[in-house]
Amino acid sequence: MSPGIIGKKIGMTQVFRPDGQVVPVTLLQAGPCVVLQRKTPATDGYDAVQLALLEKARKPNKPTAGHLKKAGLEGGARVIREFRLKGGNGDMKPGDRVLVDQFKPNEKVDVTGESKGRGFAGVVKRHHFRGGDATHGSMFHRAPGSIGASSFPSRVFPGTRMAGQMGNAQVTVRNLEIVEVDAEDNVLMVKGAVPGPNGSYVTIRRARR
Repeated sequence: MSPGIIGKKIGMTQVFRPDGQVVPVTLLQAGPCVVLQRKTPATDGYDAVQLALLEKARKPNKPTAGHLKKAGLEGGARVIREFRLKGGNGDMKPGDRVLVDQFKPNEKVDVTGESKGRGFAGVVKRHHFRGGDATHGSMFHRAPGSIGASSFPSRVFPGTRMAGQMGNAQVTVRNLEIVEVDAEDNVLMVKGAVPGPNGSYVTIRRARR
């Protein structure tokens, strides 16, 4: 049993449970994937499996093509991800296929993706600062305010919330419930939102906690 699978975000919709409850869900095109490499503590120092998403891709360079050829992939792979293994994941070997039917409804998964890029943003948008008064002659509206004292410590502490690049970062949403599995179309339906725009690639792992 694979610890995870590579997928692509299709979009969001909603489904109705048998009791009439409306559930917002995200559709994920999960797999099919193939095992490229099995890493072991004896040879690599840790236990992991490397998966490739079977999707049409550009011609790979020679080192990547040789790596893919060992697993029987001649056409290339668009996305390659590595998953750490632990006891009970089974014996996976290069060439094995990983399909969406390995996941079941009501199971919990962690989904990792790249969040939407918002460009350079101020503190009000980026960190939800309240901002200053907009009237009565105020000249302090959306500025960050003080970022540190002058005499001591005479510097700005690392991690101080300021304006800067917003989004376009790796985000993991944990413990999303699998609502439905469509093995015929390789679609995974998870409850709630998933980071990234439609068409972006995500990594789906079985929930760690």
